[in-house]
Amino acid sequence: MSNETGKIIIGIGLIIMLIGVIIYFFHDKLNWIGNLPGDIRLEKKNVKFYFPLTTMILVSIVLSLIVQIIKRLF
Repeated sequence: MSNETGKIIIGIGLIIMLIGVIIYFFHDKLNWIGNLPGDIRLEKKNVKFYFPLTTMILVSIVLSLIVQIIKRLF
């Protein structure tokens, strides 16, 4: 393993920790995530199916923007 690999692993760990802190402290303010229009929810007698389509698209756009910003900075 090279020195760069260690830096990447530490960076990923810090990002995961930051996401965990945000969820821990702001979980009551983030209840709209997963309940957006376009999220598919089917509930039958014995079966529940949930597919957060709009939420996944929104998260993908935000993550793409963050990656593009990081690429331009470095």
